[in-house]
Amino acid sequence: MKLTKNLKDTTLVVNVQGRLDTSTAPELQEFIGSSIEGVTELILDFSGLEYISSAGLRVLLATEKEMKSKGRMVVRNLSEEVAEVFEITGFSDILTIE
Repeated sequence: MKLTKNLKDTTLVVNVQGRLDTSTAPELQEFIGSSIEGVTELILDFSGLEYISSAGLRVLLATEKEMKSKGRMVVRNLSEEVAEVFEITGFSDILTIE
C-alpha cells in the first residue's frame, strides 16, 4: 500500500493506493491519526485502491467517528470493486461518498 497526503488549510487529502487489508490497515490508521490534528475535512481518495477488507472498513469507521467531532470525512473515487464492498456492507449508507 502506498499513502500520500496533501494538506491545504484545514483540508487533508489522503491518497490510498494498493490493498487495504489486515496487514496494511494499521499503517493507514497510524498515518491518518498522526496527520489530522487541526483538520476539519478529511478526503480519502481511493482512485488507486484495488481491494479493501474488513480490517480496512474498521479503520474507516473509526476515522469517520473521530472526524464527526472535528468536521467531516469524504471518500472519493471508488473503483467498482470497492464500491460493491461498500454497498454489500452498508458502508455506502454510513460514509459520505463522492
